[in-house]
Order: sequence, then structure tokens, then C-alpha cells
Amino acid sequence: MTNLSKLPSVDRLLATPALAALIDVHGRALVTGIVRAALAAARDAVKAGAPLPAETEIIEKVGAGVTAMAQPKLRAVFNLTGTVLHTNLGRAVLPEEAIEAMATAARSACALEYDIASGGRGDRDDIVNELLCELTGAEAATVVNNNAAAVFLLLNTLAQKKEVVVSRGELIEIGGAFRVPDIMQRAGAKLVEVGTTNRTHLKDFAEAITPRTAMLMKIHASNYAIQGFTHAVPENELATLAHEHGLPFVVDLGSGTLTDLDRWGLPHEPTLRETFAAGADLVTFSGDKLLGGPQAGLLVGSKELIARIKKNPLKRALRVGKITLAALEAVLRLYRDPDRLHLRLTALRQLTRPEAEIRAVAERLLPTLQKSLAHLPVTVDIVAVKSQIGSGSLPVDRLPSAGLAVRPQGKKGGVLNRIEAALRGLPKPVIGRIDEGALLLDLRCLNEAEEHEFVAQLSATRGLGA
Repeated sequence: MTNLSKLPSVDRLLATPALAALIDVHGRALVTGIVRAALAAARDAVKAGAPLPAETEIIEKVGAGVTAMAQPKLRAVFNLTGTVLHTNLGRAVLPEEAIEAMATAARSACALEYDIASGGRGDRDDIVNELLCELTGAEAATVVNNNAAAVFLLLNTLAQKKEVVVSRGELIEIGGAFRVPDIMQRAGAKLVEVGTTNRTHLKDFAEAITPRTAMLMKIHASNYAIQGFTHAVPENELATLAHEHGLPFVVDLGSGTLTDLDRWGLPHEPTLRETFAAGADLVTFSGDKLLGGPQAGLLVGSKELIARIKKNPLKRALRVGKITLAALEAVLRLYRDPDRLHLRLTALRQLTRPEAEIRAVAERLLPTLQKSLAHLPVTVDIVAVKSQIGSGSLPVDRLPSAGLAVRPQGKKGGVLNRIEAALRGLPKPVIGRIDEGALLLDLRCLNEAEEHEFVAQLSATRGLGA
């Protein structure tokens, strides 16, 4: 007990210059709680036979605890995975125009549901309705919090207690074991599968139509590809069949894009205009994938169908707020200037970045990373890699890129895990991937400002993974 009495009191520790400075920044309540926890841990350790810790040691532990508590959970990271639209890393990085619009909406009152011209109540969908109709060719539009919500809402509105006919080969599962059949069931619609996994014909849809059929639906296979002996019914034929029976033809485009990606040498992805030209009555797609905007689910199509969807009480539960709408409006405005879109829209700029430019970044970063790892039995080289678009977009297509590869010398493969963990442990975590016996850092998504930040961070370390 004698040793325990020598531990400093809470008040004594709080009065030290180091902890007083932390109180000024983080507040007395937080620091006091961590001091109490540190002293309790010290008492338990001493009772178990550990030596009495020095006061400076306790203060250091308190400082580390405060730092950990103050660290935000939603932290910026370096995305060097090679996946541009990485779901786990927040998908599309927003352009500066969207960030400025979000900040403006956040710091002041704004006309979210207020019609400035008339002085009366407005509709928040009006903020982006005109832009979406202009850019897609639709008659009307509405926005919810993600594409899964969009699909759920349209099914619950248009097909509750009715049948929805879908090709068996399009019953996709997205991340987190989230499946289209489950969405249909929860929405109150009955799924009618037609065709086989690899081949579905028009007659399969025609034979499935009954008086209980609510719609024909096509789900774009944006997160997988079926190749070989396959057949899918063209959208224009499905639309014609649906309309002959007085049914709507609905398309879930998933990663839907507003522009033709071919012009920048990217693989083709169906656009909204193409889908409407084929006869679709209603289309849903994501805001934070190929569109390059914030997380949102967009429904665009006929005035009559959109009006019915907006009357569903669930629309209010699934709607988005002013921050999302501000970002979405700013991003959509960029599409009015298609000639400079690849320069201004961050996601598209990352996707279209030339391989030679990325290799030049690798050449600049190579000496810094080599120096940081000089104490470890590894080699660091510039390598050609293949980036992927991500978030289910164009899953079989790869983009030529360049990066840095860290390889162990001999059979000391465990050193890669140490380095990978050390990179994640940096003030701004570096997220790469271990593949085929190497730690790969794909530099496609590293912009100029981040490049300088990356170098400064590595230069400040005494030895990565030491």
C-alpha cells in the first residue's frame, strides 16, 4: 500500500503544464476522465507486482489517451488501393465545386423547401429536378439516400402485392450480402424469375406476364459479368413488350453515368439517355459512383410515375438533406460543360489519368519510400499495375496504371504485414494492398497536393515499421 500512496493525485496531474495545455484544447471533463483511468490502471499494475510508474510516464499515457479520444473516426486516408470508387473508402471524391456548395449550405440558412420567387413553400427535389431532366431526357426526378432505397421505394410504390418480372441472371447481390430479391420482398413485391442464369429470351418475359404483373424490370449487371454462351433481351424489346401490356419498363442502372465514357477511352457504360431512348419509363442509379457525386439514389422518368413515388410516405423517410442536395446540384452543373468534365469532375479525372503521368509520380516518390524502408529486408520498385473502377462499375475492365511495389528479400513475407500496418498507422493512413507477395501502392488517385503530404509524412518517420 505504501507504493500506492506515492501515486500522484488527480488534481496534481491536472495542474501539470502538459495536462493543463490539453485541458485548454480538449476540456477538463475529457482529460480528467482519462487521468482517472490512467491512475486506476497504474494501481492495478502495482498491486500485481509492477514497479511504481513515474509521474512523467502517467502523463505520457494520459496524453496518448487524449490524442486517441480526440481522433475522429471518419479520417482522411491515402487511397492507394488501385480502386478508384472504393466503397469502403467513401466512393467518389467530390470536386471542389461540390465541397464549396456543401460548406455554404452548412454554414447558413438556405432555400431548401422555400420558393424564393413566390415566397411560398417549395419542394426540395426542385433543386436538382431541372438539371436531371436536362441531362437525362427524363420528364421528372426525385432523390433518396442511395440506390438501394430508390429501388425499394419504386417497388413499394408501384408493385406492392404485385409481381415484378426479372431475368434470373440479373438477381444481383451487392456488398454486405444485400440482395435484390430481399429488397423486393421487403418492399412487398413478388419476384418472378424468368429465363436461366446465362440466357433469357423475350418469350420468357411474355409468358410470365399475368393480370398481377406490375412491371418488367431490368437490372444492369454492374458488379459482375456473365460471359460465353449468353443472351439478354435488348431493352427496346422489353420496353415494347411492357407497353403492349400497359406496363411500365423499369431499369436499375446501378452505377449509371450521364456521359459517354468512350470519348475518354474508358469502357462503355450505358448512359441514362440511351436507356430512355430504348423506351425505359423509370430509371434508378447511384450518385456516388460514375456520376462522381455524393451518396444518393436518383429516380428519373415519367412525370406520372415520379409523382406516385413522391406521394409514398416512405419518401420522407428516405429523403436527403441540404448538404447532399448542395453537392449533387454542384456536380450536375459540371455536366453542362462536357468538354471540360474530365478536368473538373474529380472521379472522372482519376479514371482518365494517363499512365505516363502516374509513372512520373512513382518516380518522384520512389527515393522517399526507399529511404523510409532502408532498415528493412525489402526492395522497392516501380511497377506497372492495373487499376479498377470500383463499386461494381465495369467489373471486368482494368485501367493501366503505375505504382510502387515493396517485396521482401528471401522468405521474410511477414515484413509486408508489418509495413502495411505501419502505413495504416500513420497520421494520415496509407491504404494499399498486398497481392502476389508484394505490397502494392497504386498511385492513380494520389493528386499533387496529396503527393507533397505523402512525402512530408514519410520523411517525418524515423523508419517505417521499425
